[in-house]
Amino acid sequence: MSRPRLIALLLALGTLVVFLPVGGFGFVNYDDPDYVTENSFVKNGLTGADLWWAFTTFHASNWHPLTWISHMTDCSLFGLNPGAMHFVNVLFHAANAALLFALLWRLTQKIWPAAFVAALFAWHPLHIESVAWIAERKDVLSTFFALLALLSYAKYVEAFQVRSPKSKVFLAGSLLAFALGLLAKPMLVTLPFVLLLLDFWPFNRVGSFELKVAGSKPHNLQPSAFNLQLLLEKLPFILLSAAACIVTCLAQRGAMASLEKVAFALRLENSLVAYVGYLLKLFWPENLAFFYPLTAPSAASLAAAGLVLVAGSFFAWRARRAWPFVTVGWAWFLGTLVPVIGIVQVGEQAMADRYTYFPAIGIFIIVAYGGLALAERFSLVKKMLAPAAILILAGSVLATENQLRYWRTDETLFGHAVAVAKNNEIAHLNLGVVYEKQGRTAEAMQEYRQALTINPQRAHTHNNIADLLDEAGQPAAALTEYQTALRLDPQAVETQLNLGNLLVELQRFDEAAEQFQRAAEIQPADARPHYELGKSLLKQGRDAAAIEEFRTALQRDPENIQILAFTARVLAANENAAGRDGRTALDFATRANDLTGGSQPMTLDALGMAYAENGDFTNAQACAQSVLDLAAQASMKDTGAVQLRLDLYKNQRPWRESFRATNAPVKP
Repeated sequence: MSRPRLIALLLALGTLVVFLPVGGFGFVNYDDPDYVTENSFVKNGLTGADLWWAFTTFHASNWHPLTWISHMTDCSLFGLNPGAMHFVNVLFHAANAALLFALLWRLTQKIWPAAFVAALFAWHPLHIESVAWIAERKDVLSTFFALLALLSYAKYVEAFQVRSPKSKVFLAGSLLAFALGLLAKPMLVTLPFVLLLLDFWPFNRVGSFELKVAGSKPHNLQPSAFNLQLLLEKLPFILLSAAACIVTCLAQRGAMASLEKVAFALRLENSLVAYVGYLLKLFWPENLAFFYPLTAPSAASLAAAGLVLVAGSFFAWRARRAWPFVTVGWAWFLGTLVPVIGIVQVGEQAMADRYTYFPAIGIFIIVAYGGLALAERFSLVKKMLAPAAILILAGSVLATENQLRYWRTDETLFGHAVAVAKNNEIAHLNLGVVYEKQGRTAEAMQEYRQALTINPQRAHTHNNIADLLDEAGQPAAALTEYQTALRLDPQAVETQLNLGNLLVELQRFDEAAEQFQRAAEIQPADARPHYELGKSLLKQGRDAAAIEEFRTALQRDPENIQILAFTARVLAANENAAGRDGRTALDFATRANDLTGGSQPMTLDALGMAYAENGDFTNAQACAQSVLDLAAQASMKDTGAVQLRLDLYKNQRPWRESFRATNAPVKP
């Protein structure tokens, strides 16, 4: 095996080892629900309907069909197995490290700088977010195709210079890889700019520059005097970028912050500070967080950022002849960050580690090839170069291993963000959700209150506080919080449903119905408003109207197990004979049970009731006994009602119950 191939293999294997811990990590309760765990289209796997959805949806404020297909493929192969999905991310990241090495080796024929850049790219802690976060598959996937596009472009340039007929094939291959990259993440719209940078260095195709410096590959090519050719060959790439920009703007209309929400001056100021923030974290990666809140920078930090950017740009321009890799690396870093730097604000973050995944390559090129240039000029630097490189890479690996541990659970991830990023409202809110799921309601309330102190205008926080207050038996306080949430965000269906259910508890049925009906108007395809309205109607004794709402809900979501099972229960066990329909109950219960594979006590219990209503007490007893067996396996103790049903079935008697609320007024 040749040395370059061996190095590429070692880079990939080393990357797999460094990121091996992520195989034991779970899903992150931030973005992962949108991308996988609560996305029914993705969870279905690769089907015709879901593939159509992938190409036509703007879900999650993005158009990236290849990313959706990637997640669907995972679900088809592994189900909802986060460890396997994490490992796919790692495989792509390892492949990217090998491809980056292959690219730089081909461009410059300098093996060790190429290896150093690839290793730093692979093991830098700032890239953890792109690898250890399943929802960020789009980063590793898009960069995979971007590097393939650059490699194919390199082959095109070499073939073009010797007038090889293969040149068109290589250019077409580069264009295809670029298109696939855009289908994975539109941030790659700046890739045509990167191609032009490579024309300058190391290809030396721009103007009359003859760059004979360290880090330049001896191409033995004549500088092209026809710079128009460089632009013409990039035209298809530019057109693809323009199309991707248009589609992305359409997809992100709802996520883009308006001028009223985030003033242009603040966005511009934050962009300058973010550039320098990324630089600092590349050289000293501390206090990394999954979310950095957007705040107005101080005058001092703004002035310092401006000075750094101006000085860096001036030096990069002055170095364009002697050290062109500095010019290319600096422009690569600045240019490829433009789509996400915040001038067009999408989301509420000031910056994000994942945004450096591809842009950081430019800075790594400056460091690696700059070190080589200094080593060739100064003997002392030459002696120190290898130890320094080893020390930097070892430090990166240690920092990565340390940072990875925070990604193990939601609690460690959000808790760390609270600790290292001040006034991190999003981190407090998400940490509160973690505590609430764990039953640590007091700690959850504390986090929600802290988030509310930072930003009292977030409807979601008021909604979560209302949920806790309702559970704590404080309906009046909960009602106030729900109403506040709706004033801040009148289109929040989740809050409307929660408020509606609270009003049902208070037997304010007319007001509850208004909330459910409004939610149904906002999201006509959502089954939940009709389901909740149906339960409310049952409590009022309006069984026929309730059943109609349940049927409407099932038209919206025919495979909703909860709605199927509950409707079957009502139709099978309603003490009101006029509200029973045994055959339909058996149909719904059977469908629900089939969807769960006969493994859920809720569906088995409903199926038993349906069998009993139809006079099949043998199967009814079998279902009830299965429920008891499953309950025993799960150490569930509250099984008295199921045992009572089993006794009734043994005596050839069906189960009956009332769904009407006590003292609820009856309406026709």
